[in-house]
Amino acid sequence: MKKLKYLEHYPEHIKTQVRNLIEKKNLDKYIIKNYPSSHEYKSDKALYDYTIDLKNLNLKKSLPLSKVIYDGKINVINDALGLHTFISRVQGGKLKSKNEIRIASMFKNTPEEFLRMIVVHELAHIKEKNHDKAFYKLCTYIEPKYHQYELDLRIYLTYVDKYGKLYF
Repeated sequence: MKKLKYLEHYPEHIKTQVRNLIEKKNLDKYIIKNYPSSHEYKSDKALYDYTIDLKNLNLKKSLPLSKVIYDGKINVINDALGLHTFISRVQGGKLKSKNEIRIASMFKNTPEEFLRMIVVHELAHIKEKNHDKAFYKLCTYIEPKYHQYELDLRIYLTYVDKYGKLYF
C-alpha cells in the first residue's frame, strides 16, 4: 500500500478512499467539486483583517495580534502550514509581548476553507499552546467544520505532493 504522509493518523478506511481517488485519477475532481474557488485574501493586509475579524468574533479577551502575514519561507511540504509566535521583549522597565501569525504563502491561492482552517489553528494557539483536547475543542468552537477542512486540506496537500499545485 502506498504511504500517505499527510493522512498517516487517519483511519484506514479514509486512507483507502484517498488511494482509490488517486488510482482513478479523481483526487483533483474531489477537491474542485468541494472547493471550487480561491479566496480573496491575497495581500498581507487582507489576511490581517480576515484574521482579526475571526479573532474579535471568537477570542475577544485574548492577547492582541501584532502581525499576520503570508510567509514564503514556510515550507509546507516539510514543516508547517502556519506558525504562531509569542515574543517577549524588555523595553525600558517594561515587558512587551507580541503575538504573530505567519501563514505559508502557498495558501494565497487556495479555497477560503483551507485558509480559515489554518488561521483558526493558529488563533487557537493564542489560548492553548499544545495540540490537546482543549485545543481542538477551541478550534471546533471557532469553526465547527474544522476537522473536515483539515482532512480535505491534507487531501489537497497529498495532491500537491504527487502532482504539483492545483490552481483555483
